Amino acid sequence: MDSTMYEVIVNSLSAHVAVLDNQGVVIETNRAWQGYAAENGMQGKTDCIGVNYLSICDRAREAGEREGDVVALGIRKVLQGELMEFVTQYPCHSPTRRRWFNLRILPYRAENVHRIIIVHEDISPIILAQEKIQKSEQEIRSKSEQLEEMNVALKVLLEHRDRDLKDLEQRMTANIHELVLPYVEKLKKSLQGSREQTLIDIVESHLHDIISPFLHRLSSIQLLLTAQEVEVASLVRQGKSSQDIADVLRVSVDTVSFHRKNLRRKLGLQDRAMNLRTYLLSLQ
Repeated sequence: MDSTMYEVIVNSLSAHVAVLDNQGVVIETNRAWQGYAAENGMQGKTDCIGVNYLSICDRAREAGEREGDVVALGIRKVLQGELMEFVTQYPCHSPTRRRWFNLRILPYRAENVHRIIIVHEDISPIILAQEKIQKSEQEIRSKSEQLEEMNVALKVLLEHRDRDLKDLEQRMTANIHELVLPYVEKLKKSLQGSREQTLIDIVESHLHDIISPFLHRLSSIQLLLTAQEVEVASLVRQGKSSQDIADVLRVSVDTVSFHRKNLRRKLGLQDRAMNLRTYLLSLQ
């Protein structure tokens, strides 16, 4: 391959390529390097031949630019043969554009020639894409945190709602049993006509229908029972007989039977086929 073909290949590259001698002076550049220099308003020859690239890096280091120090060190390491390749990335923003470059320093592989090759490649699209991805990830994390906070708040609201519903059910059940059903019972006893008796029976039945879904909670039921009825219910649930309960509570068997009838009435167990103990066990 002749030198003309090498020149065509190097000038066809989009990367900015320069060859430096052993003192860091530019001795050759490709077309992309020269075009970049012209676009950025470089004074003098845009091919930069004769410019000491290493000195420019040293001056940048003295001015406090970290990139200048890093690149100068890389050039010297490769020139001295301590490194076979040095790679770094650096920003190079203009007033109108944000840009980043990948810098690669390589030895010039020719016998009896001590030079290095500098390659600058524009990686701005890659960096900008990474920034966009990072921004999207941050937005996703932020939205995820907001959703998590909303879920916690919703859980708290649902717990409050459940407690409020239970309180409402208990109050409603207790109020109907304490404030309504006793008067319904009295009204039934005072009525003489069969039609009126039928109507009041319907009213009582509907009231039991209204509160029956709530009676599956033992906490609600206990609000309806007297202290001794609660004791009787607990012993029935344990499988105690009426005689056993009478002995434990030191009351008569007739008193226990009376409480059992009240329990069935308050629990809406009109069907004699439903066992009281079985029903009480279902509430646990």
